[in-house]
Amino acid sequence: MRKVYICLILLAAIACGPRKPSGNNTPVQRAFPRVEIPGIYVEEQAQFEWLAGNYWNRFLAPADAVADTLNGVTRDALDQEMGMYVTILEGIPLPVAQKAVAHFGEQLETFMTSAAVAGPATFRNLSELLSHYLYDPNSPVRCEDLYLPFVSHFAACEALDAARRSRFEWEARMCSLNRIGQIATDFNFIDIAGKHRTMHSIKAEYLVLIFGNPDCTACRELTEQMTAEPSVAQLINSKRVIVADIFIDEEVDLWKSKADTYPKNWINGYDPAHVIRGDMIYDVRAIPSIYLLDSGKRVLLKDATPETLLAYLSRL
Repeated sequence: MRKVYICLILLAAIACGPRKPSGNNTPVQRAFPRVEIPGIYVEEQAQFEWLAGNYWNRFLAPADAVADTLNGVTRDALDQEMGMYVTILEGIPLPVAQKAVAHFGEQLETFMTSAAVAGPATFRNLSELLSHYLYDPNSPVRCEDLYLPFVSHFAACEALDAARRSRFEWEARMCSLNRIGQIATDFNFIDIAGKHRTMHSIKAEYLVLIFGNPDCTACRELTEQMTAEPSVAQLINSKRVIVADIFIDEEVDLWKSKADTYPKNWINGYDPAHVIRGDMIYDVRAIPSIYLLDSGKRVLLKDATPETLLAYLSRL
């Protein structure tokens, strides 16, 4: 998929397409104005990194703003471009991608405050689309660590009203929890044998931490995927990888009644004080919520998709 997107970008016409006549009051439409990669960038990785930092240069140039509500392009076109942009971000190192997203936020604020007609609607649509791709719990490419630079920027943006700043502040706070590279927050739990334990006390080269529910279809599918993959099953059987599935809801009797549905070589427990969700020490917006930690409980994967987790474990 990444190759498909990059080919679409690199082979697309660089110049804007001709504008269609605007009959009656129909807004003028144009092709998304693409940037041209300088010839000095010949390696694909270098091209990706340049595109990540410059993807929106022409579209968000205030001097070239088009006097309609979406700066001359359709919502569907913006959705497609955001999908391409996020694909590019996925293909470069996280620190480089985070810097690019921060720059995108700066560009979007400038455009929002400079382009009187197109600015507010363009800001609203682009911010909604970025949230959809990077923050929606159902998005297969969600990544809070990539979304954080964007929401942090607009949490402090004085051009926004207090209500919108407050929303960005909340999202920035949630995205800041248990970031990749940080030591995951410890918590207490009670395992299936009734023993009181802490997450940090689990000794493992790698710890797969799952917040789930035995009645959750997606949780059951994850269990089936992990047990069916031979390389992953071998890692678990050899105890190189430990899996801890933690129930974080209040229906503990329900969890106990279905505890035998979990694999016997997993650690299964529940949060007795409901602090994980109640005190927001982890941002569990959908289940299963999956983390991969190293031996020092440092976050390697945060709120990962099952596919991302299995691919990482298979490489071990």
